[in-house]
Amino acid sequence: MTDVSLNARSLLVLTAHLDPPHLNEPTPYGIRKVVPVTGGTFTGERLQGVIEPLGGHDWALVRNDGSLILDVRLTLTTDDGARILMTYHGVRNGPAEVLDRLARKEPVDPSEYYFRIAPRFETGSAEYAWLNNIMCIGYGERLDVGPRYTVYEIL
Repeated sequence: MTDVSLNARSLLVLTAHLDPPHLNEPTPYGIRKVVPVTGGTFTGERLQGVIEPLGGHDWALVRNDGSLILDVRLTLTTDDGARILMTYHGVRNGPAEVLDRLARKEPVDPSEYYFRIAPRFETGSAEYAWLNNIMCIGYGERLDVGPRYTVYEIL
């Protein structure tokens, strides 16, 4: 068997701005909240631009154990006008006292909790077609306006 090591390179840093969530009644899985993404930015060596205003939502689930499960779809527009669809799933969890501080929107050092995403991209742009064929992983932190993710392409 061949041993395959994983390498990664920086792809982008994305900061999303969020509206207040629309909360649903608790279900057996937890509390589903639909969070409008109202804009934001992304920057990287190979692409940069904006998150389209009202170009996405997070159908987040706050599980009964306190973990936040992300299910996000965004529309990105690069500085040169290309449209890119970004989908990611993720999880944020940690000690109850840290999750309580995050819920109160207090500043919390990202080293105190686990916040990871697995983004995928889809585009018809010839210049950015390479995004259709890569796998990525990212880590997040919660800011006042919403989450900020540092995303890496897995090589």
